[in-house]
Amino acid sequence: MQHLTAPELADRLAQAQAGQAEQPLLLDVRENWEFATCHIAGSIQIPMHLVPIRAGELPDDREIVCICHHGARSMQVASFLERNGFDNVTNLTGGIHAWAVQVDPSMPKY
Repeated sequence: MQHLTAPELADRLAQAQAGQAEQPLLLDVRENWEFATCHIAGSIQIPMHLVPIRAGELPDDREIVCICHHGARSMQVASFLERNGFDNVTNLTGGIHAWAVQVDPSMPKY
């Protein structure tokens, strides 16, 4: 499993917007209320407990960046995906909280 910091993910997303890199799938595994509170634009949400039954909806030919509040749940999901045949999975270290602190200070924190 790969790991990205929030600033590294921001750079990767900027490169994708500029057409210099492929856009990763941002998989937010937090609960509905957490996602409603804040999320990175373009993220899709599948709560952690639903990932095993919805993993078939995820592309296996694209990088998947797993996101949660602080990085623990997303690391578990990333590990699960790797064990189930996904080859290009990355965990956002520090989660959405790190994104709010290091990339987008206007994002609500909880």
